[in-house]
Amino acid sequence: VVIENRPGAGGVVAADSVARAEPDGHTLFLMSNGTAVTAGLFKSLPFDTVKDFTPVSTLGYFDIAVVVPANSPHKTLGELVAFGKANPGKLNVGSINIGSTQNLAAELFKSTAGIDAQVVPFNGTPALIGAIRGQQVDVAVEILAPMLTQIQGGAVRALAVTGEKRSIVLPDVPTAVEAGVKDFVASSWNALAVPSKTPRPVVDRLQRDIATALADPGVREKLRGLNIDARSSTPEQTAALLASDIRRWSGVIERANIQKQ
Repeated sequence: VVIENRPGAGGVVAADSVARAEPDGHTLFLMSNGTAVTAGLFKSLPFDTVKDFTPVSTLGYFDIAVVVPANSPHKTLGELVAFGKANPGKLNVGSINIGSTQNLAAELFKSTAGIDAQVVPFNGTPALIGAIRGQQVDVAVEILAPMLTQIQGGAVRALAVTGEKRSIVLPDVPTAVEAGVKDFVASSWNALAVPSKTPRPVVDRLQRDIATALADPGVREKLRGLNIDARSSTPEQTAALLASDIRRWSGVIERANIQKQ
């Protein structure tokens, strides 16, 4: 297997190269929830995100966490939301760059919690960590993995994770839904896809092999060490996940008045 990194334009460059590839199952695209975000964030793309790819299977899910400084007066997500509702415009919510999954998750937090807060984007996770530790922002929404050492070291506190279930590495931290913010569910995920004209038998073979690999205890343990919940799916389930996330993040982008690129 050759990994070919093609960075740029939120994954558009990589996706376009796969969309144009021979549909023989030998060129795959590492798709993510960022692919769904891109579909709603760009005015136009050189491919159709839904029609030009056949999703094969999910690979794993990444938790997103809501964290506050270690000495924050807000001990629970409910307390934070209550403060936000009682003090419109006074909460600053940190995230990384505009249009990222974390940034849109922060916007989703605002809308689902029903609070008037300012989302403050930073240029990358290190800057965001510095801001939350330095109390430049009241709360941050970020992928859990890079925040985990900060949480375990006591520099910041996790109020909630935003997946459908609790984190495998922070089992005592509630989900946002458990903490009282109904409908605040947002996970980051990865999946594999192939060009849309790839024959179905080839797609099925790839899906079976992916499922076998992800069921291997050694693989699962290694991914767990990276805070990845390994989960395979059928092509139909993966396509439904992509379509659902396109609708959801497009709605968040529109409500947040984020300018399309």
